[in-house]
Amino acid sequence: MNTPAYETLQLAVDARGVARLTLNRPDTHNALNATLIGELRRAVEWLGAAEGVRALVLTGAGKTFCAGGDLGWMRDNMTKSRAERVSESGDLALMLRALNDLPMPVIGRINGPAYGGGVGMISVCDMTIAVDTGVYSLTEVRLGLLPANIAPYVVARMGEANARRTFLTARRMGATEAQRLGLLSEVVAADQLDAAVERELADLLQCAPGAVAATKKLIAYVHSHDLDTNMIYAADKLADAWETEEGREGIAAFFGKRQPAWRQA
Repeated sequence: MNTPAYETLQLAVDARGVARLTLNRPDTHNALNATLIGELRRAVEWLGAAEGVRALVLTGAGKTFCAGGDLGWMRDNMTKSRAERVSESGDLALMLRALNDLPMPVIGRINGPAYGGGVGMISVCDMTIAVDTGVYSLTEVRLGLLPANIAPYVVARMGEANARRTFLTARRMGATEAQRLGLLSEVVAADQLDAAVERELADLLQCAPGAVAATKKLIAYVHSHDLDTNMIYAADKLADAWETEEGREGIAAFFGKRQPAWRQA
């Protein structure tokens, strides 16, 4: 599959339909600036429209996953008008939402530390596998700033009580604590990182891609609605699933004692 080229990203899709998106500013510890934010949004839009992409692995080049906002970019924003600063803040918010709303599962391959916006990038992943040497911190308040655009995703990930402690003190967390708080799904030694990601992918590739995409929407919906509304929505969506080609194929494959069409050996 031919993939777009970027200045601050590397994007590739393998024969299984697994995309790998790498933040590629290792000289700045993959810090987020206007170029990287814009390219991430365009890459996510491409992935969302590409046929046959079944999963995304998000990672960073070098020894750091993402150091958060680029301080040079932040300094430049101080000289801009309020309207310009609001616009750039909005660009970050739209990029995070685009990643969060991707129809395919996003696996965070967390290859090293993450700070500020980097923790936000972790929080929009569906599952996160990290090296055991990583350090994580919501550092914004130390700079007199707020973890604003990332807050909806980080709070959803670790809960309000844990967010209060980590946001308000900018405390540094090791990988074990970050896992306990729900930020990380699994913590492994660095030489086991790729194997752990492959185990996650092996499970995902057994699942029907359309059903996975619909289930991501289901999770988001039920999280933000009351029980009565969810009961109506869920009944409707299950009826829809029975009527899909995947639903018919899955049931037929089960009773025919064969593998469904989407399953990879």
